[in-house]
Amino acid sequence: MRKILSTHPLHPRATAMLAGAGQLVVASALDPRTLTVEARDADIVIVRALLPPGLFAGASSLRAAIRHGAGLDMIPVEAATAAGVLVANVPAVNARSVAEHVMFTALALSRRFRVMDRDLRAKGWLAGREHANSTSELAGKTIGIVGLGAVGQAVGHIAAHGFDLNVVATTRSLRPAPERVGFLSIDALVEQSDIIVLCCPLTEETRGLISRERIARMKPNALLINVSRGPVVDDEALIEALREGRIGGAALDVFSTQPLPSNHPYFGFDNVIVTPHMAGITQESMMRMGVGAAGEALLVLAGKLPVNLRNPEVIEHYRRRFPVNG
Repeated sequence: MRKILSTHPLHPRATAMLAGAGQLVVASALDPRTLTVEARDADIVIVRALLPPGLFAGASSLRAAIRHGAGLDMIPVEAATAAGVLVANVPAVNARSVAEHVMFTALALSRRFRVMDRDLRAKGWLAGREHANSTSELAGKTIGIVGLGAVGQAVGHIAAHGFDLNVVATTRSLRPAPERVGFLSIDALVEQSDIIVLCCPLTEETRGLISRERIARMKPNALLINVSRGPVVDDEALIEALREGRIGGAALDVFSTQPLPSNHPYFGFDNVIVTPHMAGITQESMMRMGVGAAGEALLVLAGKLPVNLRNPEVIEHYRRRFPVNG
């Protein structure tokens, strides 16, 4: 029986889809050694945790590594390609969940929700209400979106049409801008935006993109929201700016080190919202990601290529390993 290894449990609908295709096994642990051992006899790996490059060398039956979501940074694509393994993902299906999280944190920071709630509970009604005097509306402000993929476009749509924000963006591609979105360079964007949202993938180009210099260019009351990947931001520079009151606050869902240590400086700021890499996780998005990953797995097990193949250069090698009539 074919083996489908998933690093995490799947949505019940995805599990049901795979029931007749093979044995679905959830990894017993997520350390590199365990994943490597348990993938040795797997035909498919469904990925929600970082895979070690060495996993592919010893997995002679492995046909595909399928990302449960969009970001490919958890799959060492070069190692997979060298081993003749297909890499696929499920893009765009959690974009709405992430975009709603962005707006939730923008509102929470603008309305000083953390300190209001804390003081209301600890000190009483008037202490909580006092914070209202320094809150602000979103309407009329400028939101700058870094990365205009599915998430960035969803953020822009909600921001413009739901909250009457001015939307600007910077992106690698020169596609036409969506309605009510203007393009700026990254430096102009950080200078002009009241809210800066990071939605870009982690690449060598974006690593450290929000540098000390760019943080220094931000408005004194600017809010930084990161739903991309932790290394896009220079943590030391951001912590320094927060300590010195040079920016208005931050909402951070992703970090260079995960889980974030409990004594990390980010936990000490009233104007920082920390969430555990869950912006894209809702019941609805988990269903869509699971079903999408299961659908790709079924295609591969049927001898077909996945719809969202991300390393097409592997096809010739893959077909030598698994002939169409094999």
